[in-house]
Amino acid sequence: MIKVAKAVRLVAMGLALLALTACTTVYRNHGYAPADADLEKVVVGESTKQDVATAVGRPSSIGVLAESGWYYVGSRFKHFAWKAPEEVERQVVAISFDQDGVVENVERFALEDGQVIALSRRVTDSNIKGLSFLRQLLGNIGNFTADQFAQ
Repeated sequence: MIKVAKAVRLVAMGLALLALTACTTVYRNHGYAPADADLEKVVVGESTKQDVATAVGRPSSIGVLAESGWYYVGSRFKHFAWKAPEEVERQVVAISFDQDGVVENVERFALEDGQVIALSRRVTDSNIKGLSFLRQLLGNIGNFTADQFAQ
């Protein structure tokens, strides 16, 4: 009897410990944004694309228009229990080049600097506001003339 009670207590403590650890916040890092110490090696007006690749590494994204810039994006996400992941930190380093491939500018942006942009919107807005289907149907009764039906 004592062994059964002890086993039940041990299982209950194990389940309680498992339940507590299931609700632990987990942070995950995605991408890469170079540190300021690495960016100090990049000299505006002197460094080339090869120098940047040696100093801070290859980027995760390259500018679409004639490879005008390199973009390093690093994000930190917070995962908690059943909730959707939340982005808590983002660093974007943008290194732009001139036509000769020499560094023109180095910029760092944070999550606070960004704006939410809808890249694609899949909602069709109705241009008729405040009218129900029945009101629209009945509102058209007097708008027809006899010559419209004759054609």
